[in-house]
Amino acid sequence: MGLDEELNKKWENATLANNFIFYKVMREYPNACKHLIEMLLKIKNGKMVFLQEEYINLDNEGKAIRLDVFVKDKNRLIDVEIQLKDTKELPERARYYQGLMDLDSLGKGESYKKLKDSHVIFICMENIFSAQKKDLPVYTFENMCREDKSVKLNDRTYKHFFIAPTCAKMIEDEEIRSFFEFLITNNPADNYTSELDSYVTYAKKNMQWRMEFMTWERMETYKYEEGFEDGDQNGRQNKAIETATNFLKEKISPEIIARCVGLPLEEVLKLEVELKK
Repeated sequence: MGLDEELNKKWENATLANNFIFYKVMREYPNACKHLIEMLLKIKNGKMVFLQEEYINLDNEGKAIRLDVFVKDKNRLIDVEIQLKDTKELPERARYYQGLMDLDSLGKGESYKKLKDSHVIFICMENIFSAQKKDLPVYTFENMCREDKSVKLNDRTYKHFFIAPTCAKMIEDEEIRSFFEFLITNNPADNYTSELDSYVTYAKKNMQWRMEFMTWERMETYKYEEGFEDGDQNGRQNKAIETATNFLKEKISPEIIARCVGLPLEEVLKLEVELKK
């Protein structure tokens, strides 16, 4: 099976549990995103605004996608991402995201008291805490004193990890449980999941999104860090050039390619010129 055929099949089989589909649905339907956040955090968050974060360029016109949802309301900054696999670095990523959120929250010269509450939410399709022999549906972390856990730092930073398979079995709230069952089975069981199901169907009919998905997946396939086998420096250099060439053929911008494969921009531009000959 060729790569294009494989990616087409992956797109046809994609559900809301796919991080690209999840991102597109949450961005396209703010009320669905707002409802999900309020449901998971048990809050009312008023007017919600989408914010920018990290981008992956898809073409030379500067169009881009991102695969986590970063929003704010009057009092909070919230980042939501769905995670298919345990990549072993989600705690560090949560820490990184909260640093970015704080930078966005505070203007130059403003008091630290102006910092908004920050929440990072990971919806995990695998139990990332299984190595610690824990099987909770939800893990919520905030900073507290190790010597006396009743003393909280009160820095208003929170990290939430929802473990989908366990949430689908153990969560008492019927609507939350139905949402996680939908993620796992793709079978809607109430009004909210039925709405989400219709949004996913619409998303998969969007040809522009399909193209973005295909390009994103190709970038993942060719990605420098994951594509390298152990070897000498010459082998790594050759692999970087091969990867950059594949990116250029997919019309991905040289600036993004240089960052992805670790080559100087000037070298990527030379490869681009060679391809046009």
